[in-house]
Amino acid sequence: MHILIETERLILREVEYIDENDLFEMDADPAVHLYIENNPVKSIDEITKVIKQLKEQYIKNGIARWAVVDKTTNECVGWSGLKYSNQTINNYTNFYDLGYRFKRKHWGKGFATESSIAILNYGFEKLNTEKIFAITDPKNINSKKVLTKLGFEFMETFDYHGDPTDWFELKKSTWKYKK
Repeated sequence: MHILIETERLILREVEYIDENDLFEMDADPAVHLYIENNPVKSIDEITKVIKQLKEQYIKNGIARWAVVDKTTNECVGWSGLKYSNQTINNYTNFYDLGYRFKRKHWGKGFATESSIAILNYGFEKLNTEKIFAITDPKNINSKKVLTKLGFEFMETFDYHGDPTDWFELKKSTWKYKK
């Protein structure tokens, strides 16, 4: 298992098949999916397919969402990371998108912020990108708070597959948590 980044409390690494049960616990929870298509997974096989897709993204794009592991318990508490999008979303193509998702029992512990700071540093330093984007449901107040705390700027609300979606942008030149 290759550790990509360590923070004070977390290990960030590629998602592995050993994470299936933890990711199933997270993605089967309707509260976790409230603002993400409202479609929780129903079987471990669905998670296995997601892990396979992530592994394909690691190979194809060199990056995808990473497992977030609590150093104290060694539990996979969720995932966080950059995804390279070569599909057009909101008139943008070929960009990095920050995303995160955690088990409900770990909400409010600062894991989204802590993991995202490390990931954004990675994106700006290692991937040498000038901008990173993020999208969220306009009603997802907690996610919007995290993005604002990280320094993302709200750009607009756009139509994403028939749903209003907030589009955020963070520029390398304005990134405030540089190492």
